[in-house]
Amino acid sequence: MPNKPKKSRNIAIGAGVAVAAVLLGVASYTATKPAESSNGGTVKEEAAGAAPSTESQAGVYPELEKLARRDAEDPLAQGRADAPVVMVEYADFKCGFCGKFARDTEPGLVKKYVEDGTLRIEWRNFPIFGEDSERAARAAWAAGRQGRFWQFHEAAYADGSKEKGFGDDRLKELAEDAGVKDVGRFVTDAGSDAAKSAVKKDQEEAYGLGAAATPSFVINGRPISGAQPDQVFHQAIESAAKSAKPAGKKGGGSE
Repeated sequence: MPNKPKKSRNIAIGAGVAVAAVLLGVASYTATKPAESSNGGTVKEEAAGAAPSTESQAGVYPELEKLARRDAEDPLAQGRADAPVVMVEYADFKCGFCGKFARDTEPGLVKKYVEDGTLRIEWRNFPIFGEDSERAARAAWAAGRQGRFWQFHEAAYADGSKEKGFGDDRLKELAEDAGVKDVGRFVTDAGSDAAKSAVKKDQEEAYGLGAAATPSFVINGRPISGAQPDQVFHQAIESAAKSAKPAGKKGGGSE
């Protein structure tokens, strides 16, 4: 599990968020802490293998709902800007369990909930595994500048992709696989101050919530940590949809 973030990286999110931030931090730790194995050793119960944390499922925190940006022009989001449910996803392209979620769970959520207008997914870059993670995050943002973020996301999370690393040449290959038309512009955008600033903004938002592992999620104010079983997400989305208040429109449509 990556080291816990320094206090200096924390940001103030607002009154009433402290308890939820602690819960998300605890859930992140619970999802990745070492546990005793059946033969007396220890095993790493990483996000996909851990049972849903009681803390992460315990409640909904209205202040966390404000994390949803609902910007219809956001290329790192998919689904209606006025969807009743928003899932904010904090993830790293080097994270194996983020990849598992992207391949095994997210497509089903898109088909079942995004396509019928119930769910909006908003991606936040949360690179925590070093320079390769940082490069991939900036590259994903740059692909988004040409409307190809989700295609880049799919290519970067393809089975076996992260093992090839995210060096400059590899990122250009991924951009081409994603259908980015102007690779020269993509390279320039990925190395820009704007890319660094955008990634830092997302990263600091996650650190401010107390997230200590990837993937981490907030679904209409409900924190969930780890690539949990599909049913965990289905239940959270359906529960949120039932209790959702109508969202103010900021321009409709999905990316």
